[in-house]
Amino acid sequence: MRRTILLALSLLFSLTSVFAGDYSKYYQNLPKAMPEVTVPTIPANTVSILDCGGKGDGITSNTEAFRKAISKLSKLGGGHLNVPAGIYLTGLISFKDNIDLHLEKNAIIVFSEDKKEFIKEENGVKDDKATPGINASKRKNISITGEGIIDGNGEWWRPVKRSKVSNTEWNDFKAMGGTESAKGDLWYPFNLKHFDNIAATPEAQEKMRTHLIRLTDCENVLIQGVTVENSPKFHIVPQRCKNVIIDGVTVRCPWNAQNGDAIDIGNCTNVLIVNNVIDAGDDGICMKGGAGAKALEYGPCQNINIQDNIVYHAHGGFVIGSEFSGGMKNIYVHNNTFSGTDTGLRFKSSVGRGGTTEDIYISNIYMTDIDNQAIVFETTYFDNHVGAKKGAQPTKVEFAPNFTDIHMKDIVVRGCKTGIAAHGEKGMIHGITIENANIFYHETAQDIDANSDITLTNVNFVTFAQ
Repeated sequence: MRRTILLALSLLFSLTSVFAGDYSKYYQNLPKAMPEVTVPTIPANTVSILDCGGKGDGITSNTEAFRKAISKLSKLGGGHLNVPAGIYLTGLISFKDNIDLHLEKNAIIVFSEDKKEFIKEENGVKDDKATPGINASKRKNISITGEGIIDGNGEWWRPVKRSKVSNTEWNDFKAMGGTESAKGDLWYPFNLKHFDNIAATPEAQEKMRTHLIRLTDCENVLIQGVTVENSPKFHIVPQRCKNVIIDGVTVRCPWNAQNGDAIDIGNCTNVLIVNNVIDAGDDGICMKGGAGAKALEYGPCQNINIQDNIVYHAHGGFVIGSEFSGGMKNIYVHNNTFSGTDTGLRFKSSVGRGGTTEDIYISNIYMTDIDNQAIVFETTYFDNHVGAKKGAQPTKVEFAPNFTDIHMKDIVVRGCKTGIAAHGEKGMIHGITIENANIFYHETAQDIDANSDITLTNVNFVTFAQ
């Protein structure tokens, strides 16, 4: 009997999450109740990458070592894949259930410059897009933890706009080889000196570029403590996931990194984003909900709790859009700082990719040195990616943006070009409230068109001219 009890206790211990963070405090006194996130449960088994042939010498490929280590843990029912100090060059890392990828201090995972390592092939047919370096599909109880760094080596993937770099930087890119556009306004990492292409043209290869960490249809996800940097595209992308925690993560890339979004939440339910530091090339913390009819099947971004984060450079500190046809429901954004972002609170979309927002509460936001608008609503957004051409607006009004039921309060802005801006057709921006705000602006206090219904209460606009 005693042995049975001890065995049961041992099993219970081995299946208990090792993550001691108490996240219940983030769910106290919310404007609208939402379920607490479920922390992943990881068995106590541990495997070192070194035991599976891994080498942190910065030269040896660890692709097979990561595959073996994850497979070994999976056969044990899951556990912790430990990566000690060192630099681990690798290709794809694909999660299975109940796996924690743990990076010790001074451990750096660097993804290979060789694009061929990220193109999957089955029965002689190659994928038409690269697979994200760290990926998971339909997995449960997965985590990435520790004090190490995950480096996407994005400069080998991203095109570069000449207008966004200095002469020295431009020449550094050209020293890698690559291809300039006919006008000389773009550099593509195509025909590089040391690595083969994966497509026939620079434009075709650009369309194959993908994210650094993408988790699709997963449940119980934790990303905690690590630094995620220099992605080929977006950095952390949970899609259609349930119970996601992103806690104490640093996300960074060059300010001019093309499509360098930090955190993009797509059609997810029950998400907690806290204590993160972001310095990105595109949007900081962004909510996405798909475009058009397909997005309705995926459902909304729902029960999203965002607190105690700092965003330095980004196109927007907190963003909804541009695609959110699946909808946005019950989102709480509280006690965040935006310092040096292009815009602060950004709501962007257009006909064909819009949806409806519901129960959006934003409070205690502190902004400094905002380059453009502190708060902005735009409903004719154009995705100006490399090679994009702006066409005519759709004549059929389907999936129009419906920004409504958004409530902001207790906002302090020290330095922005425009305080509050809103432009849209009638019925696209309405039911918006902003109260208790001090906004120090440089050029324009308000740029709100007649079609937009925004109620301001105790909002003070101040500038040097006064």
